[in-house]
Amino acid sequence: MDPNDTSAAPYADTTGRAVLETVRNYGVTAVFGIPGTHNLELYRPLTDLGIRAVTNRHEQGSGYGADGWAQQTGLPGVVITTSGPGLQNAMSAIGTAFCESRPLLVISPGVALGAEFRDVGTLHETKDATAMVGAIAEWSRRVTSGTDAVDAVHDAFALFRTGRPRPVHIEIPLDVLESPAEVPAAARAARPAPAPARGDAAAVREAAALLSGAERPVIVAGGGATRAGRSLTALAERLGAPVLTTLNGKATVDEHHPLSLGSNLSLAAARAVAEDADVLLVLGSKLGEAELWAPVLEARGAVVRVDISAAQLHKNLDATVGIAGDCAAVVEDLLAALPAAARPVRDLEADLDAVRAAIADETRTILPETVALAETIAAALPRDAIVAGDSSQIVYMALASVLRQSRPHSLLYTPTYATLGYGLPAAIGARVAQPADDGRHVVAVVGDGALMFCVNELATAVEQRLDLTVVCVDNGGYAEIKQNELDRGIRPIGVDLVQPDWVALANAFGATGRRAETPDEVEPALVAAIAAGGVQLVHLAQTIGAQSAGPATPRGES
Repeated sequence: MDPNDTSAAPYADTTGRAVLETVRNYGVTAVFGIPGTHNLELYRPLTDLGIRAVTNRHEQGSGYGADGWAQQTGLPGVVITTSGPGLQNAMSAIGTAFCESRPLLVISPGVALGAEFRDVGTLHETKDATAMVGAIAEWSRRVTSGTDAVDAVHDAFALFRTGRPRPVHIEIPLDVLESPAEVPAAARAARPAPAPARGDAAAVREAAALLSGAERPVIVAGGGATRAGRSLTALAERLGAPVLTTLNGKATVDEHHPLSLGSNLSLAAARAVAEDADVLLVLGSKLGEAELWAPVLEARGAVVRVDISAAQLHKNLDATVGIAGDCAAVVEDLLAALPAAARPVRDLEADLDAVRAAIADETRTILPETVALAETIAAALPRDAIVAGDSSQIVYMALASVLRQSRPHSLLYTPTYATLGYGLPAAIGARVAQPADDGRHVVAVVGDGALMFCVNELATAVEQRLDLTVVCVDNGGYAEIKQNELDRGIRPIGVDLVQPDWVALANAFGATGRRAETPDEVEPALVAAIAAGGVQLVHLAQTIGAQSAGPATPRGES
């Protein structure tokens, strides 16, 4: 074949096409991955099916890009890897999706049927790829036919629609992948979505009775509640209940709403509000230590918990009333069961203003210079911006608290897995998901150490012709780990890192590099970068991003 001939080869209806056609029928319009020797029959049908292929520069970035895309669309992110090392490169992203309860579908080829465990040295041979991924995913399945492969796709979407969303993996043996599909068109059609699980009616009535009689009700919303925003806002107003969220649930209720106390459960002043409630309503959260920065939430009153997974209803905090069901549906049922009139609001405004002041004061005591920088960054961002962050001090110690957002999934972050290398590829995925005429801006805010995990993805952003601004907060390496070492009496080792010329590096990738040398230059530089469009990297010099010594907290590196 002439390598310069870009015309499509004669088309065969392989298992690869049947799988991707089924995925497309569920509404997925973009996949992330890297073409390889063994996965070409998964790439062949993409153009014909109208699916955008985003080629990352590492499959870890593919997984994080798919996650950013999924959070904007409400559909699962899809990753195509090749066999062996390609699949293994995506493992950190799979682990992230599991811990953060994110919907991710990973499709990979595998050794041919009958060639399992032969250990004869074939290309990309892996001892047991399905078992490898199954150890960290919700499930991993090696299929044996085209029909089996398509059924696996349907099962994946059933999980994403009705269960706790988590990553799944489908391994398609190479001979099956390339063989005729023999799957009728009707079998490839998306299956109707079932009605959302509404929970036990008696439990809903019991919960409504507790809430209607509460004097100090408080709501905590997690990542499982993000689709309940409108009804949850109405419920909070009906009850006169302050709303706190986890970072995964951030802005489920608009953080500009007078009842919102933001995503501040890591701060004692915010946790105290939840702990002092006479009835605490927890929606779609396991209340994990990584979100609380405390071992448990010490609730003193009755606890109502709602979660799609019954296994979550007593995890980390026992429920007085537990309701297994879809949060959005259950909140609607709670509204219907409560008195129609909103409770006369007690003097909440003064109380909540005092709590906000305490939260702000506590935030500033952690790393004052970091918080001040985060406030400057937040002031430069458009109100509706989507912000992607890494496990960098600038994000989890400051920006996550000071940035007030109006819509869920506007902060892309991984509070539990706390990975590095997430922010830039997640921002790419979020930008790919935005309609061409959408005015929302996407900005990645990361530390220099975090950016070095994924700086290669600048090439992906440039190649995809995206409007994307990357803010690199330079603290000279792994500043927090350096402080951890000092706190333990360890002479700093492995944490003061050589820095590239960030502006020159961005320009070399075809992006536009900018530098701010002083605090006064930060906001104008960010405003100019966002306005200019294209791929922009704004390097905030170490003199700006230098972190003041603070309490050692095992969160991340940069």
